[in-house]
Amino acid sequence: MNHIEVDRLSKSYHIAKREEGFLGAVKHLVSPQYEEKQAVKGITFSIQEGESVAFLGANGAGKSTTIKMLTGILKSTSGTVRVLGRDPFKERMTNAKNIGVVFGQKTQLWWDIPIIDTFRLLKDIYEIPEAVYRKNMELFMEILGLEEFLQQPARRLSLGQRVRADMAAAILHEPSVLFLDEPTIGLDVAVKQKVYEFLRYINKEKRITILLTSHDLNDLESLCQRLIILEAGNILFDDGLKKIYDLYPKAETLEEIVIGLFNRRAH
Repeated sequence: MNHIEVDRLSKSYHIAKREEGFLGAVKHLVSPQYEEKQAVKGITFSIQEGESVAFLGANGAGKSTTIKMLTGILKSTSGTVRVLGRDPFKERMTNAKNIGVVFGQKTQLWWDIPIIDTFRLLKDIYEIPEAVYRKNMELFMEILGLEEFLQQPARRLSLGQRVRADMAAAILHEPSVLFLDEPTIGLDVAVKQKVYEFLRYINKEKRITILLTSHDLNDLESLCQRLIILEAGNILFDDGLKKIYDLYPKAETLEEIVIGLFNRRAH
């Protein structure tokens, strides 16, 4: 069963085109000019239940834009997208009950209240049974070590603590699909390993489908079985993680791999 289905998905933006200075501002006000930028260019892929897939690519490759369309934050310009059989933009409320989302640069935690109160609020919002809530909280404390800062407000947490709390908040209601957009940016190695241990556990034991965006190939080796590489809104590679090493055994950076894939496509 496919949890995610994407067919010829595209997203374009209209960006104001204007000259510099006061005169340029006046010209734009009288006769505005725009240029179209395609962030995602007709990509197609599907992800099955229980898969753990990495979206890799440099900044501006289209990773975050794709995630935002899959979560219903953005509407696609063309093409179709289905998450658990639904259009995520048209059925945002229903979709939100069945997915979890973590954006590395943003938080879903209430800023001024203790973390434990955030979890209690989420329990009521998602109507989580008490037994399920307690079981999940025990899991979070065991693997993510939340107990040490549960009584602190989000604004007092370190980056590593906040990411761990956000990760727990995203799956408290046991979603079928978890979207992670650069969740480990700025984290030290020890915290990264704890986060990835948690993700491996929920993927294996709870069969939660994971789609993770990143630009760091090394961090994904023990987490994802499949790799999708985006470059300038196009899919350059979609296969098992081992295949990329077979193709480029001497590559040390993502940039080397992307250049190699681009050259292969050009020829």
